[in-house]
Amino acid sequence: MFTQWQLAFWKALTPDLVPDQPVNTASALDAAVLAALGGASNLKSERRVALSRIRVELKDAASIDLHALRQAGVPGVMALAGGVVHLLVGV
Repeated sequence: MFTQWQLAFWKALTPDLVPDQPVNTASALDAAVLAALGGASNLKSERRVALSRIRVELKDAASIDLHALRQAGVPGVMALAGGVVHLLVGV
């Protein structure tokens, strides 16, 4: 666990020098959340960026169903430019 924190620390300070970690092909998101985001084929990348936040990059951000996300247990959604969405999954 300490090595993950250390890697994240150095990645934040020197993003060009620390390589990105490989992206998992299997999604850690619930099936209902995936469906509300437009399906697994709509995901470009998915990454946990904090204890309570998952950063998802979508191919088509217009296919998000906010009502279905709330029903799936996601209390907050923050949409950013370029198809990037932060899902607030815990407080």
